[in-house]
Amino acid sequence: MKRFAILLGVVATTAFVTACGPDMKVINNASERAEADATKAEASANSAEAAANQAATAAAQAETAASGAEDAVRRANDAVARLEAAFSTSVTK
Repeated sequence: MKRFAILLGVVATTAFVTACGPDMKVINNASERAEADATKAEASANSAEAAANQAATAAAQAETAASGAEDAVRRANDAVARLEAAFSTSVTK
């Protein structure tokens, strides 16, 4: 009788712990969602890094184009100065 009571107590305690303990399905679902979120975050980080690299390349190209434009303006100003000098020389003769 004592063993039966102990066995009944163990079964009741096990049933209580199972009923009140953590639900593994909920834990597994939360773990899967967290893993999916981490994967999305990693993909977003990779995309942001690629965009930053593209922006750096575009900035370098823009700087090169700006330098070329500055050179073109300088050459145009030199040409205008030579034309003005030639015109003023021809008028004074």
